Amino acid sequence: MNIKEAKNEIKHTVQAYLNKDNLGDYRIPPLRQRPILLIGPPGIGKTQIMEQIARECKIALVSYNITHHTRQSAVGLPFIRETSYGGETYSVTEYTMSEIIASIYRRMEETGLDEGILFVDEINCVSETLAPTMLQFLQGKMFGNQKIPEGWIIVAAGNPPEYNKSVREFDMVTLDRVRRIDVEADYGVWKEYARERKLHGALLSYLELRPNNFYRVEADVDGLQYVTARGWEDLSQLIYAYEELSIPVTEEVIYEFLHHRDVAEDVEAYLALYHKYQDDYGIPEILAGNVRTEVYARLFQAGFDERLSVVGLLADGLRGILEKVILQKNKTDQWYDYLRQYQHTLKEGTDKTPAEDYRQMLETIAEENAQLEKTGLPTGRSLAGERYSGSRWQKMHRLR
Repeated sequence: MNIKEAKNEIKHTVQAYLNKDNLGDYRIPPLRQRPILLIGPPGIGKTQIMEQIARECKIALVSYNITHHTRQSAVGLPFIRETSYGGETYSVTEYTMSEIIASIYRRMEETGLDEGILFVDEINCVSETLAPTMLQFLQGKMFGNQKIPEGWIIVAAGNPPEYNKSVREFDMVTLDRVRRIDVEADYGVWKEYARERKLHGALLSYLELRPNNFYRVEADVDGLQYVTARGWEDLSQLIYAYEELSIPVTEEVIYEFLHHRDVAEDVEAYLALYHKYQDDYGIPEILAGNVRTEVYARLFQAGFDERLSVVGLLADGLRGILEKVILQKNKTDQWYDYLRQYQHTLKEGTDKTPAEDYRQMLETIAEENAQLEKTGLPTGRSLAGERYSGSRWQKMHRLR
């Protein structure tokens, strides 16, 4: 299945596992709540969907890359405790609480949420010393002698062996205790996500022309060459930053994100053309309603790739204009709501000036957003749909 289908499947599982009966007990006992094992190639968004699911289900999330852990941090440190059996005293080895288990309890205290997801990434790429611990974790929902708290659902992710030489195969005993979901890269699904995340228009236009370059993993005489969804997203952020600073995006820079020499070369050439079309066609003038006659003539004679690029440039320009309009509208709505609220306050009687009253509201919003930030849930009240701290609101509105 693709990553969108996997997200829906996991979300439905979370809802089913956390559903309670009239007595407040989980309808599916924790013993029967199988951990989810998400297997798919690297960089397709497994971590991102876990964040989305936690926000949408309004539960907490604790995320770990298990390859960064040793056996001691996962299981806990051993210590000796004296105990008695049949009248005899013995020294018994026990373990301190696992760092991973402790982080769950910390998140519960920080957020006030008793339910959540424990997401463990690259679970099948652990070291030999940690492998038995991971099997115990999947089979018994335990790290060392500490159980995962009830109300916390385990989701583990791993890569297929063709993408990682250090992958360890799970035995039938383990696989019979998990829900395995296999995920594949899907450009059509990722494209929806990319548009929502406002990835650079040049990259989206390029992938419309070269969808086969969206996700590639190849081994040749020069070694492993690969392009992942994560690479496109990170490259997009860099292109935006470089354009703002008037720094050229070279093939070598692109190759640092898209580790496939042919693809990096192709993208670099397309970026140059994309910017050339922007200048040649005069995109800002077109959007302003000033279209030269020769523009129509050139478009009629242009090839498909060039036409698609121009459409992408126009769409980017329109998106920027609409975002400014929406931002201004939301700012106006926010001010109107505030003025209505302050008018009501005046009728009740207050000795605060408008500025003092507004600052108090900013502080309240900042406190609410800070608390929600800890939970990983969407922030509450904000300006123009974006999160702003009180200080940023004050700077934006020149509040003295």
